[in-house]
Amino acid sequence: MSADKPSFQAAGAGNYRYAIVASRYNKKYVDSLVRDSIDRLNSCGVDAESVRLIRVPGAGEIPHVCNMLAETDNYDAIIALGVIIKGDTIHDEVIAYSVAAALQNIALSTTVPVVNGIISAGNEEQAAARCTGALKRGAEFADTAMEMASTAADLLDELLETRQECENDEK
Repeated sequence: MSADKPSFQAAGAGNYRYAIVASRYNKKYVDSLVRDSIDRLNSCGVDAESVRLIRVPGAGEIPHVCNMLAETDNYDAIIALGVIIKGDTIHDEVIAYSVAAALQNIALSTTVPVVNGIISAGNEEQAAARCTGALKRGAEFADTAMEMASTAADLLDELLETRQECENDEK
């Protein structure tokens, strides 16, 4: 993961509903991501009632809950937060790849943006730098969710109009 950060547009962020699904595994790092995400959402005008936090055992369980939340159509963006640290086997790679693919599939199969905030670190120092250090990836993931909620809302209106036109043409 690069140290580079894009610029974000959070206009109208307070008009949307967000869900955060966060792992309890590697708790000290994930708790920092959660705190920074919620702080950023709040600082951009999102009130506490518009953010739902659900904790799950590990990163592998995050996609299941994200999928269920996306299917409810109650959220404008979902933020998945977890930390996977390399161990002695390739288990970290298996989890990281499968979770990333599952989160992308959820976003593509629904109209709900799912932000992949799963940090895959080679060691504790890398995890700390991204979660508790100056990089503040949790805030960045919240920024992404706010911008994508707005973008998706704009595109959803366009998509619905197109579908309506197609239905009218078929009649």
